[in-house]
Amino acid sequence: MSVISYDTSAFEQDLKELGISLSKEQILKFLRYYELLVEWNEKINLTAITEYEDVLKKHFIDSLSLCKAYDLSNDCRVMDVGTGAGFPGLVLKIAFPNLKVVLLDSLNKRIHFLNEVISEIGLTEVEAVHGRAEDFAGKPEYRESFSLCVSRAVANLTTLSEYCLPFVKVGGQFISYKSEKISEEITDAAKAISILGGVVKKQVEFTLPSSDIYRNLVVIEKTKATPKKYPRKAGLPSKEPLK
Repeated sequence: MSVISYDTSAFEQDLKELGISLSKEQILKFLRYYELLVEWNEKINLTAITEYEDVLKKHFIDSLSLCKAYDLSNDCRVMDVGTGAGFPGLVLKIAFPNLKVVLLDSLNKRIHFLNEVISEIGLTEVEAVHGRAEDFAGKPEYRESFSLCVSRAVANLTTLSEYCLPFVKVGGQFISYKSEKISEEITDAAKAISILGGVVKKQVEFTLPSSDIYRNLVVIEKTKATPKKYPRKAGLPSKEPLK
């Protein structure tokens, strides 16, 4: 795996601020991931953010900021719902190879991209699957079988919880990445989260290292099994959020 020479000093400083130490090989994997992202982005719409420093900060470091809310050193199975170009799931896998990760997205072109990255940088125990959360959450091999479900998808917390909580086993967590203060959204989602078997445990608010970029990780703990009728059929969680 060869990449052209990049200045990684700011990236490494940001990692240090998050308490993350990566090997030279892992840094190279991130650089190759970046190159493939830019290359593929010319063919399919993966991200509006393509500048080197911006991708490292707003995609890679942002994804890795999950460590502020969850101990990623534990071996656990992680589901990333609406992974897009692999954020946060693929980023987490590169930095924490101990994780077993499933990347779920409804656009097959993105899955092709993810599989190329996975193959090119030599990752194992990571699976990119094409489909909708409403369908996959009903499959026995996926339902309530993950210690952690994450999502950076842009959706209301009520809708996201219906997509994500069915994947989480009792005692596990769903963590939603948010870029704004959402106290009202959390209050509005509380009943739906309870119906789905969860409870809001905490919010972790911070700015990304060496920036004024606000982030909010909403941590929802799974306290009981999700009723079998959830998630509802495709489209309903977003069109008719639970109340």
